Amino acid sequence: MLILPIKKKWFDMIASGEKKEEYREIKPYWFNRFTKNIIIFNYDGHNRHLINVILRNGYRSDSPQIKCKCILHTGKGKEEWGAEPRKEYYILEIMEVQDV
Repeated sequence: MLILPIKKKWFDMIASGEKKEEYREIKPYWFNRFTKNIIIFNYDGHNRHLINVILRNGYRSDSPQIKCKCILHTGKGKEEWGAEPRKEYYILEIMEVQDV
């Protein structure tokens, strides 16, 4: 399972259900990490890329964490959720928070 460190502000917003997306820059590093963890499934005639992630508030193994099911796609993020204007990102659309 892919573990992604995030800042406390975003962690708290995701835990409360307020923030529904997490962003990563479009770079080969993230492409390689995501493609090793993707499950492809068909929904309404379209292939979707499902990825299970652990969002961790910090880098230590005992830091608070959230286990999530996400759909991975690319696009422009929301500024109020940390994205820069007019910039393309890998978007982890949080479909289900399984464990906080």
